[in-house]
Amino acid sequence: MSTKKLIDNKKAKETPSKNTKKPAVKPLASKKKLVISYKNLSPELIALVKEAYPKGYSDYLIKVNKGNGEFFYAITLDTEAADYLIKVDVKIDSEIEEVEKALFDQHDSGDSDFPDDDAEPFVDDGDDD
Repeated sequence: MSTKKLIDNKKAKETPSKNTKKPAVKPLASKKKLVISYKNLSPELIALVKEAYPKGYSDYLIKVNKGNGEFFYAITLDTEAADYLIKVDVKIDSEIEEVEKALFDQHDSGDSDFPDDDAEPFVDDGDDD
């Protein structure tokens, strides 16, 4: 195919036909995307967070991984002006881990009721009624 035909085909694709209508919907202007700490929110944004999450946001937390291996927890808030990713402080309850460790580590001392090896093999007496 010659270069002239390629250019003509390209122009034909770029030029809208007379029968096509322009879309009725205008493309939306992209909203700002902001990352902000909960501590730094304005009173207006705090009110919007309380409105968006009336029963609390603990079920809506997302873990955001940074590129360097670190992470933080956040919630989202969408307004007309911007989409917010709001960093929140999360306190991980280490008490559960301590209880589990206390429960399971006490059995690791070797004083269990179960033998370590099969010193007495199971003997079948043949009475299957």
